[in-house]
Amino acid sequence: MNVPLLDIKAQYLPLREQILEAVQTVVDSCQVINGPAVKQFEEAVAKYCHGKAAVGVSSGTDAILMSLMALGIGRGDEVITTPYTFFATVGCIWRVGAKPVFVDIDPATYNLDPARIAAAVTPRTKAILPVHLYGQTADMDAIMAVAARYGLYVIEDAAQSIGATCKGRQACTMGTVGCLSFYPSKNLGAAGDAGMVVTTDAELGAKLAVFRQHGENRRYYHQYVGGNFRMDTIQAAVLLVKLAHLDRWTAGRRANAARYDELLAGAGGIVRPHVAAGNFSIYNQYIVRVGNRDAVQAKMKDKGVATAIYYPLSLHEQECFASLGHKRGDFPESEKAAAETLALPIYPELTDEQLVYVAQSLTECVR
Repeated sequence: MNVPLLDIKAQYLPLREQILEAVQTVVDSCQVINGPAVKQFEEAVAKYCHGKAAVGVSSGTDAILMSLMALGIGRGDEVITTPYTFFATVGCIWRVGAKPVFVDIDPATYNLDPARIAAAVTPRTKAILPVHLYGQTADMDAIMAVAARYGLYVIEDAAQSIGATCKGRQACTMGTVGCLSFYPSKNLGAAGDAGMVVTTDAELGAKLAVFRQHGENRRYYHQYVGGNFRMDTIQAAVLLVKLAHLDRWTAGRRANAARYDELLAGAGGIVRPHVAAGNFSIYNQYIVRVGNRDAVQAKMKDKGVATAIYYPLSLHEQECFASLGHKRGDFPESEKAAAETLALPIYPELTDEQLVYVAQSLTECVR
């Protein structure tokens, strides 16, 4: 049996006619930049996330970059974040001229360990940038307490966590801003690149909307130096169709995760995902820990099961950040996770037969 890591076509085909009709409407209107669908989608996401403003942008990366710019973070500033995340999180900090200050992760959730944050704060610290990795939020109560103590912004990287909650509160609306990605492989994926910044601060939302279009507050008059961060109207139209199905897809992922938990219970050498108390995970990924991970992945491939490694090298060890002066061993939990974690297929269209086959294959490969 062959089981792909993700089957985007299986999600697309039932919605094909609706999506094509939405795209055709945009093309026929010729309002392909800042068309009506963008505002409609922003309003829908703001409502979904319980925010007061949402600003559609060109990608999840640009959502983080624009947030840093709008909050005035730049050269000489420091931003505390995790070394165990997708490159864009830290790359954006670097691009605005600020210094990323790494704090190790909680080995159970893979998210930023809040107990380590205060020790990393300096007079130059301007913000904390936690990542809600794999579909569950970081410990936001503890993170927000540190931020309040030191007067810091909190930028939530929720690229993998639209719909995730922490004690009933939605990702993107606990910090200063929240950043979403609609990359096609995400739980809510566009037909290309797209992202969004969500906030509970309406005034900040208005500022972000200005930054999105070269800092232009009216035609050819520029209040700030922003960027060309606009969301394509076609992407907004596609995402509007898909948003109506997001909760059903999330329920499917959660059911699949529960089934994996059942099938892998008691399997030796496999550590299943841990969801912290009070958290609601949307399972962007189902991550297991195994010894001899690379060999296990190769054996799974031989059995026809696609898996992935998120992420094989912690960011403090990346060549482009060598000037930060970090070395192997500085963030041991992140390094250990990079060596041991493996993502299994978790998309909602998986059949029970496929789930059973993946679990049996993993158990055999680890054994």
